[in-house]
Amino acid sequence: MIKTHLDSEYRSTMADSIMSKAATMEIPINSNGDTRTAEDDGFEQAAQIDWSLERKDLQQVMVSGPNLNETSIVSGGYGGAAEGIIPTSSIKAPSMHHSNSHPAMTSEEATRGIAVEKFDSVKKWSINTYKCTKQMFSERFGRGTRTVDLELEAQIDVLRETKLKYEHILRLAQALTNHFYNMVQTQQALGDTFADLSQKSPELQDEFGYNAETQRLLCKNGETLLGAINFFVSSINTLVNKTMEDTLMTIKLYENARLEFDAYRTDLEELSAGPRDAATMVRIEVAQQEYQIHKDKYERLRSDVTIKLKFLEENKVKVMHKQLLLFHNAISAYFAGNQQQLEQTLRQFSVKLKPPGSDKPSWLEEQ
Repeated sequence: MIKTHLDSEYRSTMADSIMSKAATMEIPINSNGDTRTAEDDGFEQAAQIDWSLERKDLQQVMVSGPNLNETSIVSGGYGGAAEGIIPTSSIKAPSMHHSNSHPAMTSEEATRGIAVEKFDSVKKWSINTYKCTKQMFSERFGRGTRTVDLELEAQIDVLRETKLKYEHILRLAQALTNHFYNMVQTQQALGDTFADLSQKSPELQDEFGYNAETQRLLCKNGETLLGAINFFVSSINTLVNKTMEDTLMTIKLYENARLEFDAYRTDLEELSAGPRDAATMVRIEVAQQEYQIHKDKYERLRSDVTIKLKFLEENKVKVMHKQLLLFHNAISAYFAGNQQQLEQTLRQFSVKLKPPGSDKPSWLEEQ
């Protein structure tokens, strides 16, 4: 009995000790005292390791991230019904990467294409300029040969000489117009003065009156003649500075094409006279193509010049025949004092004068 009592008492003491120890283990850790045991340290280290692993996994998730197109939004909590799953692949978000990169790449490609095109154009122009300059100096110093169309060159020389002579006629006709205009203005002023003196001088009224009437008649005929001369000047100016100048511009293009043709012809001849290795054969083929292109251009412009020279000659004869006849008849009628013949000449060549009293100033008042 005593042993049994001791055993029960021992068990009760052990139970109290265990409960006391358990109560002690539940005391929270604070900074005022260190109540941690070895087991607590082990638990804390294990917790720190687990937290570091979870933080590393979280960082990987933040960096890589799940693909939204492969995830789902679950409604109803964890383990919810399948009807609550909404696939996010049906939600279309704007693709910022593609929308930004595609225009940038397109703009860059366009800029690069323009730069390459300009470079090729400058390169081609430089090569062409070098060849033409070389050919021009070779011709000037007598070392190169040039293509010559003797008949066409003679017609071009005649045109240039004719243009110089017609320019001289144009300058003289303009000078005549200016001088005659001043004379008509003087006659008009003289006639007005005679008419005024006729009113203020009774003893010389008839004499002043006759002279005033004569000067007025001369002034009227002078205005008619000035109309004919101005029409003559305008027609010559159109012929010289428009029709002939247009033909000379085509001739200039033809001469440039001739120089290019001879430059590429000389280049092809020099390559053909050299060695015939593989690289040279490629260059000869390219030179042959360039030669053919410039030959076609030269022949086309030569044909254009021939046609324009033909039409220019026909137009020149037609225009000058009319204008020279007008000039002769108008001058003759004026100095013969034949007012009717002068007016008929202007009607014959459809030369219209502004009627007197017009609102706009006549060409006589324009300087």
